[in-house]
Amino acid sequence: MPRVSISLPERFPFRTEVEVRVSDLNYGNHLGNDRALSLIHEARRRYLRALGLEEIAADGTGLVIADAALVYRAQAFYADRLSIDVAAGDFVSRGCDFYYRIRQLSSERDVVHAKTGVVCFDFRSQKVINMPPAMREALALTQVDTTGIEV
Repeated sequence: MPRVSISLPERFPFRTEVEVRVSDLNYGNHLGNDRALSLIHEARRRYLRALGLEEIAADGTGLVIADAALVYRAQAFYADRLSIDVAAGDFVSRGCDFYYRIRQLSSERDVVHAKTGVVCFDFRSQKVINMPPAMREALALTQVDTTGIEV
């Protein structure tokens, strides 16, 4: 069976930390796959906020997820402290990709590698739009080379 592979960038310009909550666990008593997607969403919001950006601006424009891929490398359990690295790259006129690496801090084991493709969207007209110049400029300052290592 072919497996999904994600080429992570060699460096990540943003890092945040979270703790696994009981609500993040699945029936296997480890971090659930749906919760991993929620954690990378939280990390992306923090990254954008650090750049002075929002996922949905006051004018009704924002980002929507066009695709998502996650590769699970190890389990994470209740109360584990996790670091989540975030990077942006692969810009096109209407969006870009975000890359994520979730690590367990105590062991430095990679738990999840992920990528989400986003497009800019006008929620008022319900149409995909070009990325606003201010967003492109802020993200471009931290853009990474995404021809990194395949994992």
